[in-house]
Amino acid sequence: MNAKRVLLVCVAALASLIRSASADGFAGLGRDAAGFEQAIPGRPIVFPRDLGAHPGFRTEWWYLTANLEDASGAAYGVQWTLFRQAGAPGDERQGWANQNIWMGHAAVTTATEHLFAETFARGGVGQAGVVSEPFRAWIDDWIFATRQEAPGAGLSRMTISANGQGFRYKFDLAADQQLVRHGENGFSRKSEDGRASYYFSQPFFKIDGVLVLHGREVKLSGLAWMDREWSSQPLAATQRGWDWFSLHFSTGEKLMVFRLRDETGGDFLAGTWIGADGVPQALDRNEIALLPISQAHIAGRDVPVRWELRVKSHGLDVETSPVNADSWMATSFPYWEGPIAFHGSHEGKGYLEMTGY
Repeated sequence: MNAKRVLLVCVAALASLIRSASADGFAGLGRDAAGFEQAIPGRPIVFPRDLGAHPGFRTEWWYLTANLEDASGAAYGVQWTLFRQAGAPGDERQGWANQNIWMGHAAVTTATEHLFAETFARGGVGQAGVVSEPFRAWIDDWIFATRQEAPGAGLSRMTISANGQGFRYKFDLAADQQLVRHGENGFSRKSEDGRASYYFSQPFFKIDGVLVLHGREVKLSGLAWMDREWSSQPLAATQRGWDWFSLHFSTGEKLMVFRLRDETGGDFLAGTWIGADGVPQALDRNEIALLPISQAHIAGRDVPVRWELRVKSHGLDVETSPVNADSWMATSFPYWEGPIAFHGSHEGKGYLEMTGY
């Protein structure tokens, strides 16, 4: 089967998911998941096993966002994402019979530009995949992996690279804290009726390397956040999208919060406050307030790009602003994703992702 046929197979499968999305939550993530494994409380997350793929589950992703600066202090954002979607439950098939579709997204954001790329691969033929030890995730020549000189370092010593029209980048990453489990020891609830995912992060990456932007080489450094999540039916059919924040405080603390928007009006909120020592604290939904302040008209829709974010138990009351309001990912499942800054009771930078608008 040639590369063109493989691409057509991937696009056809993705088109089927897109058609179902309007009735089954954002990107079809609320569709019935009969035959797939389900996220249940009490299952321990184990490393390095859970760095790798989970073929019994329908969907999962490996996600990295980075807040970077050049020598002059100008802000940049970088994204690298690998998604796996299973088209059918059951044991993973070999070769061209494999039921997995892989999709990669990469992006670079500046104050004046937002460049992105999307690529697809069929499972079972080596074009994309993830191995847990030494960790390596790849799709074509986009790679996120443990450095070759440190094969036993897990996620503490990494390299990442990707490219698209007008950009390419390669960075080294290092982390000195343990991975952070969200929710109930990694079991992350997404609705009142028990839908959930397994979810952990490495929010303590320091990152540096080179971005080539329109042929111009720029040395960058800063902070990065990796998310790792898998599930089979994380959303309810009435949940149309989410607003997700990852924040790096100037004091060294971290925060992850999200809001799942429900067309019935019962939005679901959750989050994790992470101390500078890496110790996480799950936040009660009543502690969190996410309030849109202003919108921008992007890609034919109104998208809230400035927010007020409050966490009562930690005295947090900040306003966020985007580095570039036009950080729209016009991919197969379109969404907004870009770097932000925030000020108020706390100062710092982070990333915002918004889907379903």
